[in-house]
Amino acid sequence: MPLPALPPLHLVRALHAVGHSGSIRRGAAALGLSHTVVSRHLRALEAWVGAKLLERTPRGARLTPEGETVFAATETAFAALSGAFETIAPRGVPTSLRVWAMPGLAGRWLGPRLAEIERLLPGLDVSIRATETPPDFEAHEADLFIGFAPDNALPVNAERLVTPRMFPVASPAWLARNGRPASLSALAGQSLIHERDHSQWERWLTAAGVEPSAPLSGPKLWTASLGLDAAAAHQGIALATQLSVAREIGEGQLVELFDTDIATGSYFLLAAPERRNKSPVLAFREWLGRQLNTDTETETGNDIE
Repeated sequence: MPLPALPPLHLVRALHAVGHSGSIRRGAAALGLSHTVVSRHLRALEAWVGAKLLERTPRGARLTPEGETVFAATETAFAALSGAFETIAPRGVPTSLRVWAMPGLAGRWLGPRLAEIERLLPGLDVSIRATETPPDFEAHEADLFIGFAPDNALPVNAERLVTPRMFPVASPAWLARNGRPASLSALAGQSLIHERDHSQWERWLTAAGVEPSAPLSGPKLWTASLGLDAAAAHQGIALATQLSVAREIGEGQLVELFDTDIATGSYFLLAAPERRNKSPVLAFREWLGRQLNTDTETETGNDIE
């Protein structure tokens, strides 16, 4: 069979790098080339294709619809090539795996599973950082980021991992002192523990069909993990998932209130483009998705009213 008519690979790599980074300058830096050389490659590729692939504006460059079509094809092709070459000639095998994750998941779910992760990835230096801020993958700050967001606000290229049920929890001591809320409407009038603002509780109450009769009240503790620590310390009612409070519920430190089936968002995974198809990342991603889904499917009933 005749070989397919394709442009020189170095021209295609230039478009792929620019499409990934969002600018010619950053794409050139990723390839270790100058801005001038990459610009020349892009013009040569446009001449070969016979179509404009990049719009050059005073604010920078962006892909045209034709450029987006070619870029999408390069994503698939280069990922397949990377996986094939690693399978037959695994060079530059990673020696570390750097995971950034939401604080609650990092400390309450990933932390207790470090030994399991190390068995999964023997010989790798695994590090986990608790943060709500995604890493700068272009600066090689991390290999993976596990975030949480409403389903309609997931980042581009994010892989949805699991959509956990979210529910209110309080400590037995707080309930003994303040009494159980008689209804979801009454719950809205309690001292609720918030993250940086009221939005999480507002979304949850709306999904529960509750319209608070007064503004929500209670302290703001910035992260869900801090809020759950405060709830366990008898400071109010927090929102939780089984992934974040399984231990506290199992030990009786926290009690789930009401029998609800509400989700406010999903955990998602982002991977550094150059590590996306490396075997340690693939193994961790497969383990992570399987374990998260297993843990959310096997929730235990603990004093649900």
